[in-house]
Amino acid sequence: MDSPSKSADAEIDRAEGVAALDRAIAILDAFSTEDRSLSLAEIAARTGLYKSTILRLANSLLRGRLLERLDNGRYRVGPATFRLGALYQRSVVAVDILLPIMRDLSERSWESVAFYVRSGDVRTCLYRVESKHPIRYTIREGDVLPLLLGSGGRVLAAFSGQQGEPYETIRKTCNCLAVGDRDPETGGVSAPVFGPGGVLLGALTLAGPSTRVDAAFLQRIKRPLLEAAARATRAFGEDASMLEQASLAADALP
Repeated sequence: MDSPSKSADAEIDRAEGVAALDRAIAILDAFSTEDRSLSLAEIAARTGLYKSTILRLANSLLRGRLLERLDNGRYRVGPATFRLGALYQRSVVAVDILLPIMRDLSERSWESVAFYVRSGDVRTCLYRVESKHPIRYTIREGDVLPLLLGSGGRVLAAFSGQQGEPYETIRKTCNCLAVGDRDPETGGVSAPVFGPGGVLLGALTLAGPSTRVDAAFLQRIKRPLLEAAARATRAFGEDASMLEQASLAADALP
């Protein structure tokens, strides 16, 4: 049996190992999709770690090729992160990520939730969760709708580079609220979902009859929708800070 002192030492070693791992993860998390590289000072500012701690942990990350040091002394994420990302992408099935999130949003709102993808100049309903109401907005998986009409289509167009309004505003707010846009009897609100590298995967849409799903209802449900889109984006391995910030601002009236 180990002596009390040996057990205490082992516990301290484990705690120190976990702390070092947490700090190493913090260093990697300091990089965003906009950063080609970061200086030691920038990493320290973003993580709150001492430069000496960063240098010590960076050596381990460099050996594991999770980090690279450039000739000018700056750091960038290393090639091993690409391999890990590729492994994650191959292990992820989109339906396993999206449907639980869509069901949660439908349970919360009692309305229909769909996920649309762009197909050229149209959009296709890829997944669908039905409303619990007997009178509902009905669309089937595989149905094709216009791209430039309806909240889902406008979100897809906005984040595919469509110029002008309302697309500039949609890009700023990360959502589109529409009542009677594609169908005079339907209201909906949509937000984008992104994958690795900021690639647009599709639009998450909550919709229903405009007699029930009016502008006031959509305004109230906008934040939960954005939170759901952020949750999906994180699950696909992409930074969701833009969607998270939009969700915090969503309670304000447009």
